Amino acid sequence: MNEKAIQEINKYLQLRTEISELSDKLGALHKNEMACKKGCSSCCMNFQVLPVEYFSILKELKKNPPQQFNELDAEHDDCCFLIKDMCQVYGARPIICRTHGLPLLFMNEGGDAWELSACPLNFTEFDDFHTENTFPQDTYNSKLFLINKEFIKHYNEEQFGEFDLISINRLVQDLKK
Repeated sequence: MNEKAIQEINKYLQLRTEISELSDKLGALHKNEMACKKGCSSCCMNFQVLPVEYFSILKELKKNPPQQFNELDAEHDDCCFLIKDMCQVYGARPIICRTHGLPLLFMNEGGDAWELSACPLNFTEFDDFHTENTFPQDTYNSKLFLINKEFIKHYNEEQFGEFDLISINRLVQDLKK
């Protein structure tokens, strides 16, 4: 991987750290309303991620391979790294996994109203949501999209379009190379 692509991976890692810090803060703020805990895997599935995120995770897993995984193809709905309701790549997990369970605030498709998304197991008796206690999903998705746009310009091993996504389950195949 060339230096420019690595620079974009480093920007992704900085963004991921920022997101993790905000997610931790929101998790602590909402701890009484959230059912999420170790062993809860209701939200875990085979997600598709942008190339910059995928290759960052692959790079991390090559240095520290998961002890266990399931051999699942890219089309399978289950995540190959979920073993007995435990994530085997927790430290390297994608951004989407870092924000699951939190109240996510985003603009609707029409662009004329804010919408809120949260796990149905959480926030069953809480409805005081505002910008200070929700995760601003659009803000971070935009940042991630721009980092990925630069990454794919410089990543020479494969060609990707701006909206291309890669299955997390492909990691098992790529780790064997």
